[in-house]
Amino acid sequence: MDTPQITAPPCAPPPVPGDITPSPGVIHINFRHAAGFTVIGNHLTQHRGLSLAAIGLAAHIQSLPAGARIGIKRLAERFPESETRIAAALRELEAHGYLHRSRVRLADGRIVTRTVSYNQPGAVTHPVAVPRPRTAPSKPTPQTAPPPRATTPEPHPAPTPAPPPAPTPQPAPALVPAPTARTTPPPPLPQPQELTPELQRAATALLADLRRHAPRLVLSESDIRTLAPGVATWLERDAHPDTIRHALTTDLPNPLKHPAKLLRHRITALLPPPLPGAQDVVARARPGVIVIPLQNCDRCDRAFRSRHPGHCRDCRTGLHTAA
Repeated sequence: MDTPQITAPPCAPPPVPGDITPSPGVIHINFRHAAGFTVIGNHLTQHRGLSLAAIGLAAHIQSLPAGARIGIKRLAERFPESETRIAAALRELEAHGYLHRSRVRLADGRIVTRTVSYNQPGAVTHPVAVPRPRTAPSKPTPQTAPPPRATTPEPHPAPTPAPPPAPTPQPAPALVPAPTARTTPPPPLPQPQELTPELQRAATALLADLRRHAPRLVLSESDIRTLAPGVATWLERDAHPDTIRHALTTDLPNPLKHPAKLLRHRITALLPPPLPGAQDVVARARPGVIVIPLQNCDRCDRAFRSRHPGHCRDCRTGLHTAA
């Protein structure tokens, strides 16, 4: 009966400032930074077209001092992401104007990559006209008036010419470079010489069946109709369906955002040549070389080279010995 009973927690959680009503959303507890902070716009942190890795990488780059090294290998050593993922994030930032990379040659002949980071892509800098300070008129200081003296009238001074008007400031060119996306159109999809109904059905079935072997290759009916002529070209060139399936499903990138675009590239870039005909693989005689045909021996049916039919060398030797 004398054992104490502990019915309350040892300590209560710290109170949340502001409204104490539970809320399903995020609650911000902000304190003003006095040092060691970077101002980043919401257009970056809430960007709809950038991946989370690209947004975080851009925030990291903007927090670095000028001259810091941000190569792909150095970033891969600093963060757990792979070099492939970091390179993809850098390309995203280039496409949206947050980064610009160029190759420059130094004075010692070395070629290095120069990276320029923009915290506000698309912003145009305008020269700010600083107004000239006006000098307030000085108040006359009371002093003893000098005694009057006789003076001769002075001629009126010539009027001072007005200064020419200041030129209107022109806006400076945009600092954001042109996007580095590819401007040349992709190569056309291969087309068979004759798209027969049998080739169309086989190509359509092969494309629709890809998701059984690679679940990420889910294609719409429109994508299958578009890519079917390319696969039919492979089948027309006597490519085995297993060979086509292996070429289209092996070593898929992660993440895979556009399956149809990837398959279109592989169907076009990995297309095998047509099989050569029988007349192309037969060894042809070199010009100026006399080829002696093969003959079958009349006695032992052994093949030998001779201009005329008859017996082989062994049979001829045996006949001479018997004679």
